[in-house]
Amino acid sequence: MNDEVTMDDWASAMAEQQSATDAPPEGEAAAAPAEAAGGAQPAAGLFQEFSPATQQAAGGATNLDMILDIPVSMTVELGRTKIAIRNLLQLAQGSVVELDGLAGEPMDVLVNGCLIAQGEVVVVNDKFGIRLTDIITPAERLRRLQK
Repeated sequence: MNDEVTMDDWASAMAEQQSATDAPPEGEAAAAPAEAAGGAQPAAGLFQEFSPATQQAAGGATNLDMILDIPVSMTVELGRTKIAIRNLLQLAQGSVVELDGLAGEPMDVLVNGCLIAQGEVVVVNDKFGIRLTDIITPAERLRRLQK
């Protein structure tokens, strides 16, 4: 079986598509003479207008459903430090690295590197977790991004 697509196949497919788009839908007037002669059509009638009202009427919540399964990286940060490579190479099992975070201080919760909340460490069934104590507001997040 020959799977090659020839230029004639493309030309016939394009002609078929063009004839299907040239026929006016039922109940509508025929195309203007310039359009029928192969002239350009105005794009305004081809696309639906989207305003906030039509988005809500069309199911704005369902638009959000499209992104709910996208994975993001969530990180809980105890603290940070800068260390010279010389000192880094001297680290061994049992070494202690001092962080800039204080004991008892809230931990930062980051999603894709952006601070979204703060919380405290908890242990549940021998696993670490974090109890959120403060959610960063969208306005505060924007303010931090502009710094």
